[in-house]
Amino acid sequence: MLDTTTRASPNNLADQAALSADHAIRSTQHMANEALDSLAGSVQDLRQQASPLLDRTSATASALAQRGVDAVRGSSQQWREQAHRASDGTLNYIKDEPVKSILIAAVTGAALMALVGLLSARHRG
Repeated sequence: MLDTTTRASPNNLADQAALSADHAIRSTQHMANEALDSLAGSVQDLRQQASPLLDRTSATASALAQRGVDAVRGSSQQWREQAHRASDGTLNYIKDEPVKSILIAAVTGAALMALVGLLSARHRG
């Protein structure tokens, strides 16, 4: 005769294996949930820490951009004023010395034409 008390039935072994697998799955799910909760907390902490840094960086970048715009405006205004002064100076010189101004303009024009002629001759040949 067979002793049924010392031997486990195949159904009982299958049930125990299924129960062990179910416990392993639940344990794994529990560990995964804990890991995800921890990760979510870490991400939230990083977000809270990074937000003020990003705000400061954005404010600094805006301030630098504004300074750049102001500097360009200031330089542009200075250039306009210098060009205006130079123009006024030229007009005053022409009024004071009209003959000299015409001669200077003629000599300058002739020199430029000679230079253009030389450059075009070199370019052709």
